[in-house]
Amino acid sequence: MGKASRRARRSDSGTSGRARPAPVPFERRPFAGLPGETDWVAMREILPAATAPVTVRPEHVPEGAPAEVTVATVLPMAWPGLHRADGAVLIGTQSGSASGDASRDLAAQLLAALSAEVGQPVLTTPPVTRESPRLQDLLVEDTPFDVTVHEGFDFWVEGQDLEGDAAASLERANETVVPTTRMAALPSAYWVRIGDRTHIRLVLPDDEDAATDALSRLHAAGTDGLGGDTRLLGAFRACGLLVPVWDLDPSLEAGDYEEELTAWGERYAAALAVEQPLDADERRARSGLLSRQVTLR
Repeated sequence: MGKASRRARRSDSGTSGRARPAPVPFERRPFAGLPGETDWVAMREILPAATAPVTVRPEHVPEGAPAEVTVATVLPMAWPGLHRADGAVLIGTQSGSASGDASRDLAAQLLAALSAEVGQPVLTTPPVTRESPRLQDLLVEDTPFDVTVHEGFDFWVEGQDLEGDAAASLERANETVVPTTRMAALPSAYWVRIGDRTHIRLVLPDDEDAATDALSRLHAAGTDGLGGDTRLLGAFRACGLLVPVWDLDPSLEAGDYEEELTAWGERYAAALAVEQPLDADERRARSGLLSRQVTLR
């Protein structure tokens, strides 16, 4: 018997009678429909150390588990979830799971963390399928998604005293955190200091194509900056949304840009409302912006 025949027989005997799980549909905007879609994207893609509370629908909460869960950017060892010794449940948005639908991935982490034994981390989660629930199925509707930005990862062990290697490990993790400040002028706007440079990153709530057109109009008109020597560096594409990034004056702080960011938001809204096609200058500006866009995950 040839090798091809043996492979065929093994394939037939191993798969007969088994139905393969339906593949997970790709979701371009996985957090659409959730309160705070832009901040879900920020938590997953651009924030270093942040948390936000969510409430799970009662029918999905196992007996003895809390309905209030903390969504975090990162957990120790990039764990998907953690049922802390004090009973608190946390999930990490940046754990690396990627099925094509971040909402299903995080829902699987949430269910696993709720079912974990108290004091135990979730090390892995089962692969999701088309039938797996999404966050939109598990979370209480119309609950605000309020993000808190932290200076470090001390929220991992809130209320606990660490010593020795554990304390040293937390200290090392805290040293990696990029200083970040949430701004008040627009939702999901974050000022960051990276080395000797400072930036603002803003997650726009509009479809990335429409947002790119609006940015192109502003760039062609020379009104895409935030005053002074600031300039629009480009944009990230993340979870179906656009995240423009500005280079700033490093001698200034986040609060110095609140007024300029408010004014920029008004200019952006006006550009977004324009219905006419882009003109030649705007099309050239769009080509330049597209060349400076980076897709995250």
